[in-house]
Amino acid sequence: MRTNLPEDAFFIDRTRPEGLQMQLRQAIASSILAGRLRIGDRMPSSRKLATHLGISRITVTLAYQELIADAYLESRDRSGYFVAETAPVLQKPATTAADHQAEIDWSSRVVRSARGARYVEKTRDWRQFTYPFIYGQADPELFNHSAWRSCAHRALGRRDFDALAGDYVEEDDPELIDFIARQTLPRRGIAAQPEQILITLGAQNALWLVSQLLLGPGRTAVIENPGYPGLRDVLLQSGAATQAVNVDKDGLPPELIPDQADVVFVTPSHQAPTTVTMPMDRRRALLQRAESDDFVVVEDDYDFELSFLRPPHPALRSIDAAGRVIYVGSFSKSLFPGLRLGYLVGPEPFIREARALRTAMLRHPPGHVQRTTAYFLALGHYDALIRRMRDAFQLRRQVMLDAMAALDLRPIHASNFGGTSFWMEGPEGTDAAELSARLRPLSVLIEPGAPFFLDDQVDKRFFRLGYGSIPAAKIEAGLKLVKNCL
Repeated sequence: MRTNLPEDAFFIDRTRPEGLQMQLRQAIASSILAGRLRIGDRMPSSRKLATHLGISRITVTLAYQELIADAYLESRDRSGYFVAETAPVLQKPATTAADHQAEIDWSSRVVRSARGARYVEKTRDWRQFTYPFIYGQADPELFNHSAWRSCAHRALGRRDFDALAGDYVEEDDPELIDFIARQTLPRRGIAAQPEQILITLGAQNALWLVSQLLLGPGRTAVIENPGYPGLRDVLLQSGAATQAVNVDKDGLPPELIPDQADVVFVTPSHQAPTTVTMPMDRRRALLQRAESDDFVVVEDDYDFELSFLRPPHPALRSIDAAGRVIYVGSFSKSLFPGLRLGYLVGPEPFIREARALRTAMLRHPPGHVQRTTAYFLALGHYDALIRRMRDAFQLRRQVMLDAMAALDLRPIHASNFGGTSFWMEGPEGTDAAELSARLRPLSVLIEPGAPFFLDDQVDKRFFRLGYGSIPAAKIEAGLKLVKNCL
């Protein structure tokens, strides 16, 4: 047996988001796996380690008990805690791969590069900014943390063990599929059978599946300009030609779609990023053009739940009599972006192919995530969250409109349904990227608009101001800083 380990061999970082108990457990387990702690080493007493770290003794004891349960530690009567003989230890090779590695030119080996796409920058520490006019981040003041934790805990129970640990292969959680079919889609006027629904890792994954199945060399995809940057990169990987159609105050004009289109991607409920809504007559014209020119329409119906000014228009798929619309939905926008959970709805033959492609790539989204989400939806927490978000965003939107009017800041084609952002155009000569850089030291975040345009059609004057993550009380002061920098 080695001598007792001193308590000062351990430390915790109180600035990290992980809890103290989790940090301590991670530190001990990592030390054992790395060989810094060896079998038979005696751990410091819970009292001494708690005193050294400045934490409660019960926190240390609970961490020790978790490590005992996972066979890292063992408790000996009247002797304390020791590194167990059953503790896993990483085996290190006698030599490393670097000892024999030849110099390889990977640029010549990679067949198709996935780099180079222009994305909207996401600032990880956005909560540290006083005026975060950003889009797509969850507001922790609105989200029901305890309800989500309760649903996750329920999904971890013995009753749901198969949903947690099972291999669905190509199937999805039946409870989540059932809720989407019976509750979510009917709100958009869509009737679908379970065989017509596929769960995806967010809308991005859904768009990738569609592009891989319907596009390739020799085919043409049509997108909105400006439009969702992630879609452009997805289409680049498909090998298809991409043509952009400039949107106006009613979204994508069907008459401007090129004759050679094979697949047309649209965001009719809230155009990304301008927020405009496609009126019903234009939706019908788009479907008529799809039928006459024999192309498929992919409808990305993000943010439809946040139509708080008036009821949303029916989804394109709900008025599609010819079966040409593939519908993309997402819970990541309305719940939180880290969820990465969306769904595809389409004709059964297409969904069968999409299911097979998804299986080849990732089999299925994690069962525990699907079941937790199913509980959150079925128990009414989701609808309660949407109501809170609508109320909060309606107030913030009005505060923002009033402040912009007073400051002579005018949004372009402001949505008359709702949403969480405004699309802005600066004066002639404005460079939104430079504006963003000047605002950051003032604790203001905005989103430059250049990434939303095709490379050869960049207009630097545009930028997006979101109100989904900024308190109403801070909006006016933040907009004054934006105005001053403009």
